[in-house]
Amino acid sequence: MIRVLSGKFGQQCGQQLRLAVHKRAPDHHVTKATLSSSPTTVSLRLLPSSRNLINIQAANYSGFSKMYLCVRPRVILNDSNMRAMSSMMRVRSLLKVFKIRYLVIGGAVAGGVTLKSTYNSWIDKLPDLSWMEKYTPDNATFRHAVAEMKKLAGHIHLPDKGWLKGTMPTKDTVRSWMPEMPQDPMFEFMYQGLPEGRENITSFKGKKGQVTLSSLQADEGTEDKSTGLPKVPLGASDKDKLEKATEEFLETQLRYQREIERLERDNRRLKKSLLLRGDKQSRVRKEKMSLIDMYSEVLDELVGFDDSYQMQDHLPRVVVVGDQSAGKTSVLEMIAQARIFPRGSGEMMTRSPVKVTLSEGPQHVAQFKDSNREFDLSKETELKALRQEIELRMKNSVQQGQTISTDVISLSVRGPGIQRMVLVDLPGIISTVTTGMAPDTKDSIQKLSKMYMNNPNAIILCIQDGAIDAERSIVTDIVSEIDPLGKRTIFVLTKVDLAERNSTNPSRIQQILAGKLFPMKALGYFAVVTGKGNTTDSISTIKQYEEHFFRGSQLFKSGTLKPSQMTTQNLSFAVSDCFWKMVQDSVTQQADIYKASRFNLETEWKNNFSRLRELDRDELFEKAKGEILDEVLCLSEIPPKRWEEALSRVLWERMSGYVFENIFLPAAQSPDAGTFNTTVDIKLRHWADQQLPKKSVEVALETLVDEFSKLVDKDRSKSNHDTLFDDVKSAVKQEGINRHKWQEQAADSLRVMQLNALEDRSVHDKQQWDSAIHFMESVLKNRLQETEGRIQELIGPGSAERWVYWKSLTPEQNNRRHAREELEKLLQASEKHTPVLSSDEVTAVKKNLETRTVNVDSEFIRETWHPLYRKYFLQRAIGKAQECRRGFFHYQRGFSDSGLECNDIVLFWRIQKMLQLTSNVLRQQIMNTEASRLEKEVKQVLEDFGDDHDLKTRLLTGRRVDLAEELKRVRKIQEKLEDFIAALNKEKTR
Repeated sequence: MIRVLSGKFGQQCGQQLRLAVHKRAPDHHVTKATLSSSPTTVSLRLLPSSRNLINIQAANYSGFSKMYLCVRPRVILNDSNMRAMSSMMRVRSLLKVFKIRYLVIGGAVAGGVTLKSTYNSWIDKLPDLSWMEKYTPDNATFRHAVAEMKKLAGHIHLPDKGWLKGTMPTKDTVRSWMPEMPQDPMFEFMYQGLPEGRENITSFKGKKGQVTLSSLQADEGTEDKSTGLPKVPLGASDKDKLEKATEEFLETQLRYQREIERLERDNRRLKKSLLLRGDKQSRVRKEKMSLIDMYSEVLDELVGFDDSYQMQDHLPRVVVVGDQSAGKTSVLEMIAQARIFPRGSGEMMTRSPVKVTLSEGPQHVAQFKDSNREFDLSKETELKALRQEIELRMKNSVQQGQTISTDVISLSVRGPGIQRMVLVDLPGIISTVTTGMAPDTKDSIQKLSKMYMNNPNAIILCIQDGAIDAERSIVTDIVSEIDPLGKRTIFVLTKVDLAERNSTNPSRIQQILAGKLFPMKALGYFAVVTGKGNTTDSISTIKQYEEHFFRGSQLFKSGTLKPSQMTTQNLSFAVSDCFWKMVQDSVTQQADIYKASRFNLETEWKNNFSRLRELDRDELFEKAKGEILDEVLCLSEIPPKRWEEALSRVLWERMSGYVFENIFLPAAQSPDAGTFNTTVDIKLRHWADQQLPKKSVEVALETLVDEFSKLVDKDRSKSNHDTLFDDVKSAVKQEGINRHKWQEQAADSLRVMQLNALEDRSVHDKQQWDSAIHFMESVLKNRLQETEGRIQELIGPGSAERWVYWKSLTPEQNNRRHAREELEKLLQASEKHTPVLSSDEVTAVKKNLETRTVNVDSEFIRETWHPLYRKYFLQRAIGKAQECRRGFFHYQRGFSDSGLECNDIVLFWRIQKMLQLTSNVLRQQIMNTEASRLEKEVKQVLEDFGDDHDLKTRLLTGRRVDLAEELKRVRKIQEKLEDFIAALNKEKTR
């Protein structure tokens, strides 16, 4: 049976295929057929499951030439079938390989296209170096120039005066000057005879052999002993050619340097655009602190740190020192690329250390550590404002009677192309104290400079004025004393343009830059120009002037100045590299020191304050602040009745003396009721107009303060009271009381109500009448008790007291007793006696006492009379008040026929009513206005105290506070150091 699967084949050749397959493979049946067109034959390939191959030739069929048939065998395979199967497997393997080649070829083509695209994009990003064509000669010209240089080298005649000794450049130096020179044998003559290191040059190997400097003769026609050849003098044309070649070489090198600077500017602009793009994309994200900013924060934390455990700040920073007016501030400005410091003509401007953190950023800005304002350094107005702010901060930091300050002004400067480092600008070292300076200014500046330089990891940037004699330098002696080996010192010679203009000996400058003139040593020596003497010049103008000067400087052309020693840009690179190397070498060790210190402090806390939280001074103040605010809020919870009772009590305590002595007692001496009432009305009105309102406000403020003090001090009686906050609470309470002033209009409104209350004589009911009598009796009894106590002091103890407590009378007390007996007789004789004794009465009493052999003067008698009469008057007034208890009915009828005189009851009712009204009004003012105002003032006091670090230090004291403060600082420093080290290591691995 044959089954054809091809739809195209079907009806046309079904019979023929079936016949052909049956004849050649009777034991197979067709399972699959594949046809391919050809005009001649039909080839049948049978593909059974046994993998044997059967080819069938059939007759010609139009449109088909090949046919592949898959058949399933019906018989067991024989040896021939097995061989056919093996051949079939090899054929199929080859077919698979042919399929893989198509994949490989396709992948290769696609990869080639991608590689070409990547190569083209990389080529497009390369900088344009077409400018090199005009500086690079063609092959023929270059070889001709080399031949000429060979010819000139053979005729050079060196003098024997030793001027080349120690100054000839080394082979490495020459190669560093011409880094682009190819390594070709034709150029080796340029390096022949040059030493490999920095040893002193006494001989060199020339074209004719080894030549010593001592053997070179200046006279013409002499023979060279080492070569046996006569000396050939250099002709004028050859000299001109040599000088021209030298100038062209220097010009080419300067052009190369300028081109590098141009590429760096392009690079900075590209970085700026990338940073700006990054800022725009990261505005929604938290700003990531740069590496140098992280390090600067660590240094800020170390300022003023209390080294209780002998900890010292040994973290690296660049310390800028120099004599006054040597140009150190100008050098720092050139590194920061902005004129940020105040200037003066010869006077001291830097009066305190200024820590400047330099970092790279998209915008050229400056910002103080304790301020959010950013100064745009690209604008002259902002630069001027920054200089004024720095000058103001310096002046404010200097204490009275001093010239300089140790307080550090922390400033950060960011901008494109700025090298990352931390510099500290110190006051210039002076040799003489001038008028207006403190006597210890010179020693104070040197002490401050040494304090910063003694840090073993500090980089000393020693600034020396090149325009003055080296012998006048002070800073070099100090630096050589601190760093004698020069392992961390960089020497900078400023004002080189003035030195050259003043015809300074070039060899002297060369000795300075070689470290042979001063007694100090250094890692590197640099010569810079930081201005033309005009304070209005911009940094770009100064850079152009510096470049122009060094381009035409004879010091450079003569080889006195090396290219790597010139310009503030090279200086900036060198200082930055040295700074970061020092940081990498020392920061881990410093972190370990603070880690050990933290362990010691934590151990001390666990041993002494294990049950208390580690709260530093700020946290403790916040805790005390919360407690005080809670206590102030309790003022609003005091009930009105308590306020009124307290106000009434204090009001009467302050007013009772005036009422009794100046109103009641004089009016009581009136002969009749009309005179009594008139006297009372006049005195009450005068009192209400002049004293009462003001006194009432003072009493209200005193009551408010008293209640506030009770709330603040209520916890002191508790057993678990923390005495640490007592000083804070007392200071806040006192300052709040001093600041709180009662509203001025309150006294005016109170005056009107008090006048109305005092003018009202009507007692409306019996209850009010009895209340007035009770008030009067209590007042009089208190006065009587005070008076009796006064009399007892005058006459001494009684007989029982003398017998029980073994006391005795003094002669004066004995005389008082005799005088009292005589004066009591006068009171018993006249019930309505006046408060004052007449002269006759005094004389009579005196004579009666003389008969008892008691000699006293008139003043003694009057002093004894006054308390006795007051006691008598008070006893009579109390009795009168008791009689008036039943007089309310007669009061309503006007006392016309009763014979009672109770006008003093009405007086005390008027006063009592006024006190009630005043207490109520003051209570409303306190609860509605004054308590909330006091609360706000206390909050403001707390805010002010919180901003005053020195005040908090005075109020919160003790080892507990100091230990918590040290723990906080050490932890913070250690954490910041660890974060910085992690970021530093991460940057290394990039």
